[in-house]
Amino acid sequence: MKQEFIITIFSENHIGLLNRITINFTRRKMNIESLTVSESAIKGISKFTIVLNETEDRVKKVVRQLEKVVDVLKAFYHTNDEMIYQEIALYKVRTEALYETDKIEKIVRKAGARILEITREYTVIEKTGHKEETQELFEQLNEFKVMQFIRSGRVAITRDPIERLSEFLKERDAFLEAMD
Repeated sequence: MKQEFIITIFSENHIGLLNRITINFTRRKMNIESLTVSESAIKGISKFTIVLNETEDRVKKVVRQLEKVVDVLKAFYHTNDEMIYQEIALYKVRTEALYETDKIEKIVRKAGARILEITREYTVIEKTGHKEETQELFEQLNEFKVMQFIRSGRVAITRDPIERLSEFLKERDAFLEAMD
């Protein structure tokens, strides 16, 4: 049964790595719903956060394949319950619409969003939350004809208090020392 999974991949930052990672999903006809790449807590290590709707068996297989990619240190998969995650969305609406009615102000306050910039022509609103929350705000604001809308990929960290990559690296280093 398909469900939403979050795959995290840790790697060194090398040219072409994103392509080598995404080809693993393309070959298996798996659609990536969201992809975010950033620095991790470990200096020199990047973290890829990939969201997809798939069966657990297929996710396990793709994670094993990802770990075979050169420059990938380790890959993990998690369910949404095992992660704390957010997305950010930006909405641009006509400033004139704010003067016509107080509905936009009420919508923004109720959604826990904030206004980032106001010009004569437009106002930019920011909302962080889960995809459903940012989508709901879009639908409410679109009553006033949203001029532009963008939502980021998911950023996520595990609920597990132990950084699994750190543990993996310690075990790998201990193994390599024992081999010397």
